[in-house]
Amino acid sequence: MLKQFIGDRAFYKRLLVLALPIMVQNGITNLVNMVDNIMVGKLGTPEMTGVAVANQLLFVFNLCVFGACSGAGIFGAQFFGCRDHKGVRDTFRFRFVFCLLFTAAAIALFLFADEGLIGLYLKGEGSAETAAESLLFGKKYLSVMLLGLIPYTIAQCYSSILRETGRSLPPMIAGVSAVCVNLILNYILIFGKFGVPKLGVIGAAIATVISRYVELAIVAGWTHRRKDINKFIVGAYRSLRVPKALIGDIMRKGMPLMLNEALWASGIAFINQCLSVKGQDVVAANNISQTFWNVFSVAFTAFGIAIGIILGQLLGDGKLSQVRDESRKLIAFTVFSSVVVAALYVPCTFIIPSIYNSTAEIKSLATSLMLITAFAMPIDAFAHSTYFTLRSGGKTFITFLFDSGFVWCITLPIAFILSRYTSVGVLPLFAITQFINIFKCLLGAYLVKRGSWIRNIVSDKKGE
Repeated sequence: MLKQFIGDRAFYKRLLVLALPIMVQNGITNLVNMVDNIMVGKLGTPEMTGVAVANQLLFVFNLCVFGACSGAGIFGAQFFGCRDHKGVRDTFRFRFVFCLLFTAAAIALFLFADEGLIGLYLKGEGSAETAAESLLFGKKYLSVMLLGLIPYTIAQCYSSILRETGRSLPPMIAGVSAVCVNLILNYILIFGKFGVPKLGVIGAAIATVISRYVELAIVAGWTHRRKDINKFIVGAYRSLRVPKALIGDIMRKGMPLMLNEALWASGIAFINQCLSVKGQDVVAANNISQTFWNVFSVAFTAFGIAIGIILGQLLGDGKLSQVRDESRKLIAFTVFSSVVVAALYVPCTFIIPSIYNSTAEIKSLATSLMLITAFAMPIDAFAHSTYFTLRSGGKTFITFLFDSGFVWCITLPIAFILSRYTSVGVLPLFAITQFINIFKCLLGAYLVKRGSWIRNIVSDKKGE
């Protein structure tokens, strides 16, 4: 029976060749974000809280861009699977135009509504003076970060399509280079080293913005230099025209995916706001917990992305009979990897919070939150891998209901009611929001086994 969940050496080699560069890139990015977080945390709790809230808003934006790229990416992976380079080029054009328009709208929103959005997270128990300081630091940080949204968006357009065509190494190199630049500049600008003025949270934002431009220069430069293997980029900017039929298909199948990422991210942000009602200390502790969870969750996150690409390419190539078997093995390996990582994470939860310049109460609360996420990690890994499995066949409406629908209809109402109308403490509340995903896993297992997602959605569009 175990054999149906275990692949051969070639299977794991193909998975790791695709997933490891993604894992390394995301891992180093999150490690640097962790170091950034620690550096800002050394400045004090108001600075850390302000930056944490601003990053919570940017987290929603980042996932919206990811969702837009992924919506077109369903078609990109399948077009590449059936060797239709024009189709891949059209999906690149679509995401480029759509993501830039979305970014312009997001910048306008953040410029005019920054104080109101940040203030939502600073209404819990705590001093008014600390809340005002956190609000000021958050606004300063966000205002500078807006300068990096456009290069970030364009870089994601390039990176996503390169991964869909099986070339995940160049995005990894670009990402690693960018985070190294970010790390060095953070040290110099935050603390004022080598004769540079001490800029604090403004320095952290400037370093991140510069790193965005570095990432874009590397990934776009490599793509255009290697037109022999990146055939989709030849003539990509000669015209931004995309066939109307493909636009319609991407909007029908891809728009639910973008809406899903936007609603899921905003749902998570809202849940964090519900937690913040329990006190301003919760914002700081949750920031520490989420920062390190991002580092330790890179394995199953990367495997999830790889699952979507591998299964999408198989579906595009018409290997429908092979897909069900491989999906089962991919999900099993993803969950197994998360169990191993969670076991490594548990002892770290007692050490990590002590690094921060915060109160003993915040450090203790952060440890407790991290322990809860460690034990919930295999649950998240299973839900994550089933989500990408369903998405690979273009079942975006089903994945929409499965992912953000679950957050908004189940998790969020429970968090809202318990945080505002009961005396439930923050730890039981947080644990409920994590372990309720068990029901999501049961639904995901049923939908994957049902198999209605196994279909080729580009066979009739090849050569259009």
